[in-house]
Amino acid sequence: MAIRSTERKQEPLPNPEDLVTPKDWSQVFKDRPMTKFVDPCEHASKASMDCLNRYDYDRDKCLDYFQAYRDCKKAWMEQRKADRRAGKKE
Repeated sequence: MAIRSTERKQEPLPNPEDLVTPKDWSQVFKDRPMTKFVDPCEHASKASMDCLNRYDYDRDKCLDYFQAYRDCKKAWMEQRKADRRAGKKE
């Protein structure tokens, strides 16, 4: 018997506030395969998509997850700029 998507046990979504901090970009880039796009904020992106799927693409219910992703990306870019100014290589 096939399990319908509405019958599956859904895992709880993470707290959006926990998704704001990006992973260390230099470590993420070092560990990536050469052909794969790497995003230190992938966890926030995945959580926002999971939220959309859970709430049938009702964006209003997922605004905190979208903001967490934007904040994560902003922090990541600021971290990279600061590292470049300090002469830190990937």
